[in-house]
This record gives sequence, C-alpha cells and structure tokens, in this order.
Amino acid sequence: MGNPLGIGLIGTGYMGKTHALAYRNVHAVMGDLPAIRLRTLCDTPQDKAAAMAAQFGFEHSSDDWRSLLNDPGIDIVSVTTPNQLHKEMALELIAAGKHVWCEKPMALTLADAIEMEVAARKAGVLTLTGYNYVKNPVFKLAQDLIADGVIGTPVHFRGWVDEDYQADPDLPWTWRARIKDAGLGTLGDLGCHLVSMAYGLLGPIESLIGDMQTVHVTRPMPDGQGHGQVENEDTASALVRFANGVQGSIATSRSAWGRKNRLAFEVHGTKGMICFDQERMNELQLYENSGPKSQQGFKTILAGPEHAPYGNFCPAAGHQLGFNDLKVIEAAELLTAIKEGRAAYPDFTAALEFEKVIHAIAESARSGARVTIEG
Repeated sequence: MGNPLGIGLIGTGYMGKTHALAYRNVHAVMGDLPAIRLRTLCDTPQDKAAAMAAQFGFEHSSDDWRSLLNDPGIDIVSVTTPNQLHKEMALELIAAGKHVWCEKPMALTLADAIEMEVAARKAGVLTLTGYNYVKNPVFKLAQDLIADGVIGTPVHFRGWVDEDYQADPDLPWTWRARIKDAGLGTLGDLGCHLVSMAYGLLGPIESLIGDMQTVHVTRPMPDGQGHGQVENEDTASALVRFANGVQGSIATSRSAWGRKNRLAFEVHGTKGMICFDQERMNELQLYENSGPKSQQGFKTILAGPEHAPYGNFCPAAGHQLGFNDLKVIEAAELLTAIKEGRAAYPDFTAALEFEKVIHAIAESARSGARVTIEG
C-alpha cells in the first residue's frame, strides 16, 4: 500500500471541522481505501491552530499555510477558508504538486475559477470541490430513475435553495457583504449547490435569463458605528434552458425566513415526477402515472442500504444519514480517485461548469439579456 497519504487542513471553522470529521471517519465507514495520516492543521493564531490540531487529531499545527507547500509528508490539502483565499491557496498548492479538496465556490470571479481549473489540469493533480449534496444516496436514486425512464422523458426542472441566515435586517455587516471578499452573495453561497444538482440530473445548462436583488442594502457595522453597504445579492432567480431541451427555473435566497436548508427540486417527466427536499434528505418523492387513477399518488422512498453507500453507515432504512455523512462520502470519492488514478467528481473541471452558470445569472441580471453558457 505504500506510505499513508499525508493530510493538510487549512481552516478550522464549520467546514474545516466537517473535513476533519470526514478524514477521521472515512476508513471506519468505507473500508478499503488508501491509508491516510492527519499531518498538519493550519489556522491563525498559532495557539488556536495547536488547540484545534489536538481536538481534530492532527500531528502538527501551523499558523502559516505555506508550510504545507514544501512538506513532502503532505499529499492532500483541504482548503476550507473564506472565499477570497481559495484561488491563491489552490494555485500554490497545485504548483507544489498537492491534491486539493476545496470548498465551493472555487473563487470570487469566473476568470479566477478558470485559472484554477487550467492549473490543476496542466499539473495533473487531483482536485475535488465541496459539493457534498450530490453525494446523497437518494440523489443517486433520482439520477437512476431518470436514466431508466421511470418518469418518462424529462420536460421541466424546478429548483430552489433558501436559507434565512441573512433575513434579519439588524444582523451586523460582515465580509460576506463585500464583493472583493465574498464575490457573489446567495449565488455563490447557495445557488451553486442547486446548479450542481441540476447538472447531475439533466446535464449542462445551455442558456438562461437571470434576475437578482439585494433585500437589505445596508447593515449595521459590528462596532455600532453607522451602516455598511451590502454589495452582493440576497436573492436570485433564472429561467434556464438545458442543452437537452428541458426548460425550467432555479431560485435562491439567503433572506428567506424559516428556511434553514431548503435545497429542493422537482423533475417533471412525461410519465411522472420526482421531488426532493434537503431538509428531508433521506426521502425521495416519486409519482408514476400508472395503474388505476384511484390509486395514484406520490410514493415516499426512504433511503436505506439498497441505496449505496447508505449501507456502509447503517444496515436499516429510516435511521437516516446526515450532512457530515455526505462529507465522508466526499472524502471516500477523493481517496478512491487517487487509488484508481482517475478524476474525482466534481473536480475543478466539473465545478467550473457550475460556476459558469451562477456568474451567467449575475451577468444576465445586470444586462437584462439572455446569456448563453460557453462550453
């Protein structure tokens, strides 16, 4: 098997912790994977890095992420920092020959994301982008049902992703409100997840007409001194046309009171439809237009061991997977790709296509014109 793959982690916030948990659990859950060792955790200040390294189980800590670049014991680096740091870190890690697992969005701008994708492809390193929702076993079931023709020919897609973390107008201003730090708003935070699901179900989006708005144009500064401008969007929507001819709509809001993670979609077909809601992530709704009309209705399919890799976590349906379990499946995808010498999904090449769509929505919203997505 060779030496264990050395893991570096940059960032110890919410997403950093999910990566640490995934690395710690992936072998226990998934079994036959390349061995890993949790080598170095990076954060600032150093005392925080040291404390979190001990908590997460890493051997070393550092307050300088560049210490990972020339460390021959580091093979894979997770980038879980704020958006504005992704590009610089990813490019330098790629140049150093490290595999990179980067949270979404890839970068602040489409040009930066393209630069990252080109660099990774030329260097021949593996990349993975943090679109964990497409790793849900019932999402794979939805893909299979569509591919097998269970709902007939797909004709329409409707998707939305709403949260309320920016719904309160009195919430203090943060870096997420500034374009140079965060890039897009709800499109970069949430909308790209919905696009990743739309692509997984129906393939590339060919063109769209978009709109967006900023609900709370200013927010109180954290120090109580005045208000700061909110430069990016709180809500966005688009009418989309897929390359296969399917039409549909997507919408996203970070100011939707009561919604905590309503990442949902419907796929309408000529023989039925499929519905999913991430807030009930272990269920898939299926309607089939067959049999007596008096007995037709939506069927709820509960995730279970028949829906791989659910059975690796639990032997019984109805006991449910969670968000962090999807990150374990992501980690397994990356390690399996390294083992098999293939691309992981979604790598920077695949994720770039999702980012083209969210930036096209913003472009269309500004111009008022339909935008064609370049392949």
